[in-house]
Amino acid sequence: MALLFLSCLLILPVLMGMGHAMQHYSGCRFSQGIAAKIIMGMAGISLVWTVTAFFLPLNTYTEIPVIAAGVFFFFKEKLYKELYCLSKKDNILLLIITFIILFSSSFYPFILDHFGYYVPTVRWLHTYGLAQGISNLDLILGQMSVWHIFQAGFSGIADPFLRINSVLLITYTVYIIEKKSWVQLCLVPFFLFFTQSPSPDLPVLVISLIILNEILNGNRNTAVLFGLSVWVFAIKPTMIWLPILSFLYAIFIIKSSFRKMAFGIFILILFFFKNLWTFGYPVFPVALGDFGISWKPDPEVLRLSSQYAVQKTYDMQYSYDAIRQFSVVESISHWLFLTGIKSAIHISFVVILTIFIVYTVIKKNRVLTCICIALVTKCILVLIFSAQYRFFIDVFFVVFFILCRSHVSRKSAISICLGLSMASIGCLTFPLALQALVPSFRPGRFMGNFERQQLYRPSVYQYNRFRSFKVGNLSFHVSEKYPFNFDTPLPAISESYIFEYARAGVFPQLKDKRDIRQGFRYKKLTPEEQHQVKEVMHTIEKSYQ
Repeated sequence: MALLFLSCLLILPVLMGMGHAMQHYSGCRFSQGIAAKIIMGMAGISLVWTVTAFFLPLNTYTEIPVIAAGVFFFFKEKLYKELYCLSKKDNILLLIITFIILFSSSFYPFILDHFGYYVPTVRWLHTYGLAQGISNLDLILGQMSVWHIFQAGFSGIADPFLRINSVLLITYTVYIIEKKSWVQLCLVPFFLFFTQSPSPDLPVLVISLIILNEILNGNRNTAVLFGLSVWVFAIKPTMIWLPILSFLYAIFIIKSSFRKMAFGIFILILFFFKNLWTFGYPVFPVALGDFGISWKPDPEVLRLSSQYAVQKTYDMQYSYDAIRQFSVVESISHWLFLTGIKSAIHISFVVILTIFIVYTVIKKNRVLTCICIALVTKCILVLIFSAQYRFFIDVFFVVFFILCRSHVSRKSAISICLGLSMASIGCLTFPLALQALVPSFRPGRFMGNFERQQLYRPSVYQYNRFRSFKVGNLSFHVSEKYPFNFDTPLPAISESYIFEYARAGVFPQLKDKRDIRQGFRYKKLTPEEQHQVKEVMHTIEKSYQ
């Protein structure tokens, strides 16, 4: 916890300084205040590092210049004086919530994607940058979220524990206090569960609420609003509703010209190019928009991944063949009435969305209508491709914010925030109680217990057990008796993909066996390589016996 505090003391001034520089030299000002500068700094640095990652790894050599530049602007422009703008009461509140956030961040990570997706992605970016066709090695790595690019850039010196989300949540708290948007304070306790990992869910939730608040308050800087909305979409494409909303708001409410969309269009082009480089298609993981790129994944591997996504929609409670036999009515009913907590989430989602649609019709407000159109469009797309609850969880927060924004006082918000924060910390500190209370909440099974060392440094898991293999020209590593490769030496392949590649009759190979940064291609297996893959599979299976 103490080390996280020092990390924040370094990163926040850097972001504030870079954000100020970006606003000053571009002439684009998002909003007034400390939080607005920090958010602009996050967006600007992440985009610069996205371009950089095509050519260089995001290690200390790329981190140091950004830190130096941010600190320079922070002191040159005397931005530290803005810290005195908050009242004494607000400063005390900020310190209390910051303490809560840092304490929550110090617990063991427990989101499974942390081990199978977040950490491997950050390690690849830190070590090699954006490797062409990386999805051929491990499909999930093809996403390379802009948020993980941002995290990777700070993972050498400023944030080696990968707790950048705690910095973001502190920034969000600053924004709430600056804008007196007290209802959003009630949401902070729920976001504490995202601070142990560099989960892209937190930035898209937090920044979408900030942009939504700016739109509802009549912010007319549509160029930056649309640009930041596309940036959120680049972090996680399931947030498609936000750029749709910003576009509708700019064109139909503010009557902006299309020229003000330039910043957002640039980010969108960069996002598409990044995905084409790593995945072979414009939007991960959808195999739409085939440009005939030679390093795109094998079609059979994509088909298997698509089947798995369909099963995830039903919480893996039905086989793919069984799901295919569902009628439309059965598809809906089985999705609504799954066993466990997912059923409650799905039913609540339908109820909440229906309430918001009715509310919008009654209010007859143009901005609310734009929000409703954007949310419904997003929900339809999610339901078509993969209706997993984590892809529409943002709808709950958005609707709560809109319905309650004028009905929660500062005093009530603080009481709710502190009360729920204590409950959240209780769940993190005593995970067995959470598992007993909600046994179908699977991530709860992976929560680690509180340890005193957390007061000094955050808890991290170490496994570091792996086996090494070679197929064709690719030497790789596989975690031993564990499905993820969060601390396995690179290049690493998840054991599940070994079996999928064998089933598809392909295997990843280096484009240039002397330079891993040149990227990966899939290759049809020769008889000799098929034998090598069978040996790998046999070794994996034997380790579990």
